Amino acid sequence: MKHHSKGFFVRHFGLRGVAIFEALKGLLALSIGIWVLTLMHKDVYSVAEHLLRRLHVSLDRHFAQRILRIANEITDRNLWVFFAGIVAYTSVRLTESIGLWLEKEWAEWFALLSGGLYVPFEVYELVRHRSGVTATVLLINIAIVLYMGWLLNDSYKRRRAARAALEGISPEADLHAAD
Repeated sequence: MKHHSKGFFVRHFGLRGVAIFEALKGLLALSIGIWVLTLMHKDVYSVAEHLLRRLHVSLDRHFAQRILRIANEITDRNLWVFFAGIVAYTSVRLTESIGLWLEKEWAEWFALLSGGLYVPFEVYELVRHRSGVTATVLLINIAIVLYMGWLLNDSYKRRRAARAALEGISPEADLHAAD
């Protein structure tokens, strides 16, 4: 049996963990999309009112009033558009998840970029509304972005070292030649 370095396990199992996380996000979105489809031809205002009561949210609160106002304006066409957006999001998350599971570099880049795009919005949201959930989401996202950055940097160093070995020069000499 071939001996694998610690880096192999960090890469392999870390990518699998992120892949599972992304797949769960996609499946959660898909389940929300299916729920949205069940709202077709229903009084969405009544559904929202019932949901807010089940969640013990006072209907007098600004947040509840806003939800009810939005629910009152929702049409079946809006639900189809929302569902299409959910299907697109789910497709992206599941594609990314499969790419990460298969340890594809394009998926690592995609995870780095898509995760990095969310960070400013999450920081803004945390500043506006401090909550444990928002802080946790931000920390998880930052951890994934840092991990993907580390993986991509490590891959670059390994490719550079392999190329230098093939050319018979040291990776350090290759670095100085680029300057």
